[in-house]
Amino acid sequence: MSSIHVQFSPNAEHSSSLLHRLNTKWHERSLQLFLVIVLMHWAEHLTQAYQIWILDWPRPKALGVIGYYYPWLVHSEWLHYGYAIIMLVFFVLLLRGFEGRSRFWWMTALIIQFWHHIEHALLLSQKLAHHNFFGSSVPTSIIQLIAPRVELHLFYNTVVFIPMIISMIYHMFPSKEEKAAMSCSCAKQ
Repeated sequence: MSSIHVQFSPNAEHSSSLLHRLNTKWHERSLQLFLVIVLMHWAEHLTQAYQIWILDWPRPKALGVIGYYYPWLVHSEWLHYGYAIIMLVFFVLLLRGFEGRSRFWWMTALIIQFWHHIEHALLLSQKLAHHNFFGSSVPTSIIQLIAPRVELHLFYNTVVFIPMIISMIYHMFPSKEEKAAMSCSCAKQ
């Protein structure tokens, strides 16, 4: 009885696959697009923090820029869960383009974002089931039991953003070994 051994190699992917292009010739532009999305999200949270702590608005009225014009949208758990999923998808799709130190930091951000996604899934499930956990009057995530929602999401955005940026810096300025293993044109040296 003979057996056929097939070895999978990430570099052996068909060059026309979307995943391959995202991590090779489109990697730099994909990272730039992702960074713009993340920075826009940061701007919303920082605006909300400004409305609360500088303008002294009541928390229910401090909804950021989008929420100022479309309050129903910001109150939607679907919006927040959707953003958490988009972040997670970007982290997963663009992972193969990273090598060495940048890959470590990208994975760190991915793991933290996965947990952040779980928290948003809990919030969304409570909203859909019309049943709040932990005896709360509003949908509540696990970490929200010890930190208010605005502060918690500033924290989550920070602890995802920092390793993401460290990863991008290492990716743009790789060691010689890392650069030799890279299949994209992101390196600046």
